Amino acid sequence: MSIWALIGQQFAKILLALFVIFGILWTLDKLVLSKQRKALGIVKRPIWLEFTADLFPVIAFIFVLRSFLFEPFKIPSGSMIPTLQIGDFILVNKFTYGIRFPVINKKMIEVGEPKRGDVVVFRYPVDESVDYIKRVVGVPGDVVQYADKRLTINGQAFNYEQISKIPQVGEADNQGLFGAIPDFLKTRHFKETYPSELGGVSHFIENDPQRASGFASTFIQENAFPQMENCEYNASGFTCKVPAGSYFMMGDNRDNSLDSRYWGFVPEKNLVGKAFFIWLNIGDLHRIGRFN
Repeated sequence: MSIWALIGQQFAKILLALFVIFGILWTLDKLVLSKQRKALGIVKRPIWLEFTADLFPVIAFIFVLRSFLFEPFKIPSGSMIPTLQIGDFILVNKFTYGIRFPVINKKMIEVGEPKRGDVVVFRYPVDESVDYIKRVVGVPGDVVQYADKRLTINGQAFNYEQISKIPQVGEADNQGLFGAIPDFLKTRHFKETYPSELGGVSHFIENDPQRASGFASTFIQENAFPQMENCEYNASGFTCKVPAGSYFMMGDNRDNSLDSRYWGFVPEKNLVGKAFFIWLNIGDLHRIGRFN
């Protein structure tokens, strides 16, 4: 792992440490050291104190913004295609699901809860140092069934509309388009709509009807996860009841996403925030905007 990757992975801890250290020095200067300098007739602060005192307001601003309001992320994989592409830089709302203490992610103030269809960043249950992004399919108490490449929640079947064009990010279905998808790919793109009883939200997915969705017995034996007893796997798919305090996540690129189907439920304590805006894609600036 490169030094930059390591810094990126530990950035929250580094930022918290700088905030605390610089904050202590800034407070000490305001309450004690400045008075001592004045009494001694010293006008200028020491260089080390000049640096820390001037930088503290900037660090404090970044710390509050990133820890409690919004945090930027970069999409590293294609598991959320077509909604999110590799290289998209996104913003995540960190207060939508509650105000949390930085680093340990402990919720301090209740604000809201994830809804079915939300695109969420969370800490990967298998390795909490890694952030994942997926879509909420099931909330606590839901019975999620995935059979023959189709979702059913609490007995309510989703509607699937085959499409040949994907609307551009931030625009309505009948507005700007990326362009026609080749015929051999048309069967892989669908508009997935939740039943009206479950919110009725719609989004686009990639799903190859010709590709099997079943889970072999060897997979079940080798990939046990916490509370797996809530799930039943078979040749056509699975049925899972989402336990209290947890969520069932799936990628929009259904055949190329490692998600709750494979490693289980996401505990509420692992939630980071709701993704809502693409603020940059260097290879395609037209992607900037909100997404569903």
